[in-house]
Amino acid sequence: MNRRSGFSVMTKLIGLVKPLTGYMLLAIVLGLAGHLCAAFLTVLGGYGVLAVLAPGTGPSMAAVVSLLILFAAARGFLRYGEQTCNHYIAFRLLALIRHRVFQALRRLCPAKLEGRDKGDLISVITSDIELLEVFYAHTISPAAIALLFCLAMCLFIGSYHWLLGLTALVSYIIVGLVIPLVVSRLTGDRGLRLRSQSGDLSSFMLDSLRGLPELQQYAQGEARLGELLEKTENLARVEEEMKRHSGRNTAMTNTAVLLFDLTMLFVSLWLYQRQAVGFDAVLIPTLALFSSFGPVIALAALGSTLQNTFAAGNRVLDILEEAPVVEEVTGRPQTRFTGGEARNVSFSYGDEQILSNVSVRIPQDTIVGISGRSGSGKSTLLKLFMRFWDVQQGQVALSGCPVSRINTRDLRNMESFVTQQTHLFHDSIRNNLRIAKLDAADEEIEAACKKASVHDFIMTLPRGYDTPVGELGDTLSGGERQRLGLARAFLHNAPLMLLDEPTSNLDSLNEAVILKSLHQQREGKTVVLVSHRASTMSIASHIYSLEQGRIC
Repeated sequence: MNRRSGFSVMTKLIGLVKPLTGYMLLAIVLGLAGHLCAAFLTVLGGYGVLAVLAPGTGPSMAAVVSLLILFAAARGFLRYGEQTCNHYIAFRLLALIRHRVFQALRRLCPAKLEGRDKGDLISVITSDIELLEVFYAHTISPAAIALLFCLAMCLFIGSYHWLLGLTALVSYIIVGLVIPLVVSRLTGDRGLRLRSQSGDLSSFMLDSLRGLPELQQYAQGEARLGELLEKTENLARVEEEMKRHSGRNTAMTNTAVLLFDLTMLFVSLWLYQRQAVGFDAVLIPTLALFSSFGPVIALAALGSTLQNTFAAGNRVLDILEEAPVVEEVTGRPQTRFTGGEARNVSFSYGDEQILSNVSVRIPQDTIVGISGRSGSGKSTLLKLFMRFWDVQQGQVALSGCPVSRINTRDLRNMESFVTQQTHLFHDSIRNNLRIAKLDAADEEIEAACKKASVHDFIMTLPRGYDTPVGELGDTLSGGERQRLGLARAFLHNAPLMLLDEPTSNLDSLNEAVILKSLHQQREGKTVVLVSHRASTMSIASHIYSLEQGRIC
């Protein structure tokens, strides 16, 4: 994880506001006007006192009352407008950020996400992005409003005497800037630790829920619960430290506000005794400072909470800025499938050598079998044909063109890939199948399912193709999920089918049905069939044996 500075994170997050700059400027204008109305309600009260005690030194009582009514009414409308703009910006940006994060994950997948903690990713996509609402709704425009508001109040107070204006300026700087920076330094990296531990806890909980049957079977429920409680307590301790610093921040801010209010009173009285100012310069500047700390106190309160927000922003930016291992290809001439080949391919995951000098020819309209024991590199070879990774040595090509130079969209249209584990979404069977072809007619879906020998099973279900499959397809058996994966491949209707252990979860009868269908439907199709079963290899016209990453 990149440990960016708070300023760097803030700058990058502000850059995302560019599409909504108009709304942000409107929020600042409305907020500034609203805070000035609120502050001058108290100031107008002081002018009312002057109108009684010293007529002629300020506005008349009628003018004061009229302005009080106007400012009080305007304050409500201006505050509502400011909050509406801020929250529209915040939630609109959260939607845009989620969209960009999903696009980034799509670019990074699968190479950068292989083996990555899925619970931590869920935490980033949900709670971390949600925390950015504090920054966009309660930080950017309030900071701008506070700056402009303080400048306006310093000018107003300074119009009575420059020393009073300087006193106000110093008080605003210390309350709104110095104290938040001090608290931020004291908080340290606790915000990042809080977000990281929160993601770790989410991942642990997700694994625990998915593994409940195994935990019960092996009587590990109590041990797992103990680990969960330990992680929860560690997270609670970090959060307690954050809350403690937040409390100190509040105490320091309120103490400073009180001291500066008293300072303004004593400075104005001292000037009054020296006859440098009149009584109005004692009353009005003091009341003005009393009523003007609202915007800067709001900023001071962010001193501790922003650590948590910036930590969340840092984790989101890590995903948005991470470079994919494989870049998508566009703008190349369209490619049509006429056969494939892997030539002298070597590939490693880190330091672990998987394939070494492997060569495989895939003639058009044939069934090519790749056999071998588990861990011999068969699945990796198929993924290289899909260009999930780029080869480190040698070349993988379709139609005589390296896959790294084929448009990614063309590559996906040419290939259907059935993995060992078929992922099913929490939706109906019909919608799960339509992932392969969004505009598929019901007749096409049924034809694909018949080829995969799963149509008859679906028709026995109470709602047929509209039957929900449950989360991760847990209402179906492994063989049923595998046949739905095959149906997807048939529905995609690509000229090259890459099948990774397509019959591993099937009994002999269903395996024979699937193999017969593959053999009968091979017209116009090229099939690469990976399996460790000798029976599955019976329909292949060319068979390669892969052992320990080498062709035997």
